[in-house]
Amino acid sequence: MPTTAIIAIPARLASQRLPNKMLLAETGRTLIEHTWQNAAEATRADEVVVVTDTAAIATAVAGFGGRAVLTSPEASSGTARIVEALPQLPAAEIVVNLQGDEPELPPQAVDLVIDLLDRCPAAGVATLVTPLRCQTAWHDPAVVKAILTPWREPADPAGPAIAEQPTAWRAITFSRAPVPAARDWNPELLEASPPLFWQHIGVYAYRRSLLEQWHQMPESRLAELESLEQLRLVEAGVPIVAAAIAHAATGIDTPADYAAFVQRTRG
Repeated sequence: MPTTAIIAIPARLASQRLPNKMLLAETGRTLIEHTWQNAAEATRADEVVVVTDTAAIATAVAGFGGRAVLTSPEASSGTARIVEALPQLPAAEIVVNLQGDEPELPPQAVDLVIDLLDRCPAAGVATLVTPLRCQTAWHDPAVVKAILTPWREPADPAGPAIAEQPTAWRAITFSRAPVPAARDWNPELLEASPPLFWQHIGVYAYRRSLLEQWHQMPESRLAELESLEQLRLVEAGVPIVAAAIAHAATGIDTPADYAAFVQRTRG
């Protein structure tokens, strides 16, 4: 029987590069409404809840018929905000963390991370990646890279051999640096199959039991150093399973990102 799942959308008002971005509404709808409506099309999730630090966003969510849970502004990350809201969220075995500034991630991608946890019982978290085929992006610190190895359930000697084209990968680590580093660079490395270089897509499906233990996990100096919350999971030894999708959706981080989103929406 499939596990139950909900989607939690962390949404804070403060944003250094694009102030008040969750409430921008040049398309006729706020950005948070776009993300909420897109997420609501996922078939594996029973409910979508916005987790926010401000009454203005909660009011906007109520205005379009959604549900919002208020948390303190001090949360250090989207996941920390969800952990704080956990007692107020609907009961579900899986909680998907979908960022409020990701209005164009396909709903099928959300379903995929939920299905991954069903297929990989040893994993505590599921996430997504996409092949990284551009050297400029590989060097860009704004593009988070993942180092992967094919997933295999532990202690399963009767399990299938690792396929040449795996459908599930185990995340070894993540970095803003260009990793894995090639000692002898050749542009053809970017075209390897399976890919050698991966871009991480920041959506996560957590087992609720893991979120309930979040505060027992040690703090991570690497997570703080790289400003990547998933490194806390890596350092804590939590198995992270990843699936590949063809393309990364464009997150909304800057005025230019939002202007392009408005143009795509109106077009």
